[in-house]
Amino acid sequence: MNHGEFDYIIIGAGSAGCLLANRLTQNPNTTVLLLEAGAKDDYIWIHIPVGYLYCIDNPRTDWQFKTEPIPGLNQRALLYPRGKGLGGCSSINGMIYMRGQAPDYDRWAEITNEPDWNWSASLKRYKQFENYYGGNNEWHSNQGEWQVSQQRLKWDILERFKSAAIEFGIPEVSDFNQGNNYGVGYFDVNQKDGWRLNTSKAFLKTAAKRPNLTMITGAYVDSLDIDPQTKQCKGVNFIGGGHQHYASTKQEVLLSAGTIGSVQILERSGVGQGPLLQELGIPVIQNLPGVGENLQDHLQLRMIYKVNGIETLNTKVKTMFGKGLIALEYLLKRTGPMSMAPSQLGLFTTSSTAHATPNLQYHVQPLSLERFGEDLHSFNAFTASVCNLRPTSRGSVHIENRDVMAKPKINPNYLSSKEDQQVAVESIHLTRKIVAQSALHPYSPQEVKPGASLIKDDELVQAAGNIGTTIFHPVGTCKMGAQNDAMSVLDPNLCVKGVRGLRVVDSSAMPNITSGNTAAPTMMMAQRVAELLM
Repeated sequence: MNHGEFDYIIIGAGSAGCLLANRLTQNPNTTVLLLEAGAKDDYIWIHIPVGYLYCIDNPRTDWQFKTEPIPGLNQRALLYPRGKGLGGCSSINGMIYMRGQAPDYDRWAEITNEPDWNWSASLKRYKQFENYYGGNNEWHSNQGEWQVSQQRLKWDILERFKSAAIEFGIPEVSDFNQGNNYGVGYFDVNQKDGWRLNTSKAFLKTAAKRPNLTMITGAYVDSLDIDPQTKQCKGVNFIGGGHQHYASTKQEVLLSAGTIGSVQILERSGVGQGPLLQELGIPVIQNLPGVGENLQDHLQLRMIYKVNGIETLNTKVKTMFGKGLIALEYLLKRTGPMSMAPSQLGLFTTSSTAHATPNLQYHVQPLSLERFGEDLHSFNAFTASVCNLRPTSRGSVHIENRDVMAKPKINPNYLSSKEDQQVAVESIHLTRKIVAQSALHPYSPQEVKPGASLIKDDELVQAAGNIGTTIFHPVGTCKMGAQNDAMSVLDPNLCVKGVRGLRVVDSSAMPNITSGNTAAPTMMMAQRVAELLM
């Protein structure tokens, strides 16, 4: 079925795609087709903040990817959640609003030879889409659609951890988003009145009312239609309802399928590593060896401490009465544990004096469990999850065949570098020092994971491999770069090198991962492309 011709075709209604659809349709003379493989975001657990527990590894809301066995994680394979449906990852993520650090963006500008990626220019773009609870100031704006709110709960155990961090010498901060996020405080979250805000509600709700936006869900993109002679991207082939469909573009295709999905679509379309594509029987249209390489992610080490004499969520949900009180509080006030982001208290610091700005981020939680999707522990405990913000390990993602429904081969390659192993060891030592402060003494914290008996560096590297897991921030597989960078896939304006009329606009375009959660930076990148096109 031919769906006609559009000025722009956006593939993927996630963090980038929804913002692009909103911005481009502001011009009534511009026609836009938005294709999304998943369903509408009418599943109740998307919108209740604690519902991420029911959305991750749920085929309705998650692609349910899994990594290959990872040597650095002692051959463990991990679930690798990626959002599926309107809102994409913003429908299942931790709702944390985090820009990262100013040097992240200045480094992008240096890598790409494009000053417009620097911190000053990026900050202006953040203000274009942000609606900050504190109003307009030097760092924030309240004029945009993306609501940034304070959290609606506090826990005594988190206050105690915060006090321990301050006692250790880490200052308290109220805003992590001013260019240097050093300090300890509560994360700002993307919620509105106690409900999750995803990019579908923030950006698509308005755009969907415009006659120049056509939106199709359940649309699995098979390949891009790229002329092998002219290298012009002319349209998109996709599958929906068991039938083949096609749509053409007058201007551009904007690929916003994410760090995993964009690679799959490019490779199925003949854009990628020539030898790999030939091996799979795919005609090579543009040989770009960087497609699928440069995979980066924040590996979190989930350190768990058992405590006594202070309440955590573990025991609060142990009885039906406790669960009932939690549900009633949310029903009446939109507060309490059901309004919780997965992590409430944040901390940014350095693992050693070798780092000029924070290279560690803590997500501290008043709960503990073996892994997401399983029940909480029966004893009171908190989790101090610490991640290396600037890993040097690099992985890859590639398709294994041309089947549009086939899972890709994901190799994150965590802890493969000596530098990352060293930071992991330093992270564990640092966490122990914070927990040893007098603020936590009354609650007799006992290290459950990785275990206080592990002290030597080689033991701690092994332990990091046992407790390390993704914090869901994969980026970099279609990185932007300068023209002379043979491994860059995109130019500084996110155009695919050697292919006309095609851009990749999502987290895969990041050359280096940002020093914090990656949802907001992905939207900022989409904002820049929207401004270029408008």
